Amino acid sequence: MRKKETADCDSDTCRIEAILTVDERGQIVIPKEVRESAKMGAGDRLALVSCMKDGEVCCVMLIHADQLTSMVRSALSPVMKDIIGEGLS
Repeated sequence: MRKKETADCDSDTCRIEAILTVDERGQIVIPKEVRESAKMGAGDRLALVSCMKDGEVCCVMLIHADQLTSMVRSALSPVMKDIIGEGLS
């Protein structure tokens, strides 16, 4: 029997920071308090990550681009070790 997967999101890690409005040009404003808390500044590069459910985008996240590399590296490192390790056997 397969264990049901759940997101690791609780009141300590996930919360609604703000309700944003998309303007007529498709732009949004991230409130100053959120930008400061997330250490976002002018010129910062952010990756927009979307999650799909039932064929539609249900969630979007912003991740600092400089953090994205380390996140991808840590996620793929075990997989790459398996691939490289198998190739060396």
